[in-house]
Amino acid sequence: MLYMWLSTLVGGALVLYVSLKIFSPYFWDDLLYFLRRKRLKAITKKRASNGILSMIDLFMQRVEKIPHKPFIIYEGKVHTYQDVNKRSNRVAQVFLHHGALKKGDTVALLMGNEPDFIHVWFGLAKLGCVVAFLNFNIHSRSLLHCINECAAKALVIAEDCLRLIEKEFIFHLMDNNVTIWLISTSSPFQRVGTILDKLDKVPDDPVPSHLRSVTNQGNTAMYMFTSGSTGFPKAAIITHLRALSASLAFNQCGAVSQDIMYLTLPLYHISASLLGIGGCIQLGATCVLKKKFSASQFWNDCRKHNVTVFLYIGELCRYLCNQPSKEEDRVHQVRLALGNGIRPAIWKEFLMRFGPIKIFEFYGSTEGNSSFLNYTNKIGAVGRAGIFSKFLHSFELLKYDVWKQELMKDEHGRCKKAPIGEPGLLVVQVTEETPFSGYAGNKEISEKKLLRNVFVKGDVYFDTGDLLVMDQNGFLYFSDRVGDTFRWKGENVATIEVSEIIGMMDFVQEVNVYGVSVKNYEGRIGMAAIVLKPDQSLDGERLYQHVVDFLPSYAQPRFVRIMDVMQITATFKHQKMHLVNEGFNPEIISEPLYFLHEPARSYIPLTREIYKKMVSGEIRL
Repeated sequence: MLYMWLSTLVGGALVLYVSLKIFSPYFWDDLLYFLRRKRLKAITKKRASNGILSMIDLFMQRVEKIPHKPFIIYEGKVHTYQDVNKRSNRVAQVFLHHGALKKGDTVALLMGNEPDFIHVWFGLAKLGCVVAFLNFNIHSRSLLHCINECAAKALVIAEDCLRLIEKEFIFHLMDNNVTIWLISTSSPFQRVGTILDKLDKVPDDPVPSHLRSVTNQGNTAMYMFTSGSTGFPKAAIITHLRALSASLAFNQCGAVSQDIMYLTLPLYHISASLLGIGGCIQLGATCVLKKKFSASQFWNDCRKHNVTVFLYIGELCRYLCNQPSKEEDRVHQVRLALGNGIRPAIWKEFLMRFGPIKIFEFYGSTEGNSSFLNYTNKIGAVGRAGIFSKFLHSFELLKYDVWKQELMKDEHGRCKKAPIGEPGLLVVQVTEETPFSGYAGNKEISEKKLLRNVFVKGDVYFDTGDLLVMDQNGFLYFSDRVGDTFRWKGENVATIEVSEIIGMMDFVQEVNVYGVSVKNYEGRIGMAAIVLKPDQSLDGERLYQHVVDFLPSYAQPRFVRIMDVMQITATFKHQKMHLVNEGFNPEIISEPLYFLHEPARSYIPLTREIYKKMVSGEIRL
């Protein structure tokens, strides 16, 4: 009787499993991801009850458990968890005795990738300071804006970053009571403090623990600056809870303490500092830190250090694919990559060339109140809204008028939901579980990121500014950034889609699509900046036939600009604004320009004469 009961139970379970695989193929993936998220959340809460309320608290716990394990490997030198702890203690002692800083003060860091970035970060955190990470690529005016926005009391500058700053900028900060510290043994300026010469003169004993104690995980831990693509960079508030939550990303992908992470992204970026360094602390893993990303050295470094996981962003994977093929391309131990911005065609090429690496594409933003993870590794998707996702966060894709750049609303003034398969503005509900912390120093800008009374009176949603598409299986795909999508001849053109199509050509190495204004025409017309592969030339006839075959007429780029190098941000994202501003005027642009000429069935050189005829209206577009 018991045997029959067990047989029936096993048989029923098998039928259920097979049925779910057939009729709901992602059920088990969704369930596993949901349970993992809930487990990690429970671990974070349990740690909080045991006094682990911040990233530095978690780091100190790791130091106690694995003091001699390598934490950072940089340029061949190994820094154990204990080494980093002791040197960060010395940094804290220097600031405690010489820095005139108090708990809660903000200190800005202008540093590149090096172990001392982490030592200074952790040393300041041990004093209870809020740390602001500055992009070392921005110039004095933007830099001054960033320091003012976060109300920094001090600025720490790495020696190799000092040469990028004008002397007048340093003097201006000091005149405005901002203390300057150099990661150096000497200073070319009076009244500028140095750190390295003092480290050996202070003990590596911990500073009083009450300085770093956190009473509320909703308090500010650090400031991360947005890219500034729509104006000056904004100082996004990162709370202690947000920092700990973001650092769990690799845990969600199945990474373990034995993994070795390769980190080439700039540490001032949230992906590198929280997902990377914070992720290693969460796992108790080792990080191989690179000064700067190098496509030619990437796989050699991975082989040398037995790397198993890495972080990517933007076009990083494309640059790896653009390297000459080698016999040892698949000779490595990398099993997992986490990041955002990899395009479908590059994703496929990357796997074909470098082997079956699990790529976890995620969607998120520095200031955002939620994120998505493509935990099924489906090529092209930036995330998934599985059947359990409603228990994790509440989001919607809203109908958006690209031409008017506004949400589409019903007769009651409420927003409309975008249908399955159509682009919509991604918004995430602001709740106690998914709060929006806003930006430092500007409540007005913070308020602009919020949408109120979206569906019912009183509801509040965070506006991501991104257009996404959801398919019938619940997968989310990035469509475009609001403002990048342009309208031509009454139709919306998604730059990402057009880039993918042009990128299929065998002579194209890199492409950046954008819309440019034309006199006496409404909307913007498509233009593509292209970097050709080495020893290749533009085949105007083939490109013409390709875009005609694959793109509707309104989406076909009318102009092509050939560039030697594509200008990108420090996080490997294409820059568009300067290209948009320069337009297609051959008197301004020295690089080769081409024009889609239908009678010739080709892209032909855009001469000054043709340009004048276009502007005068003699040639119709």
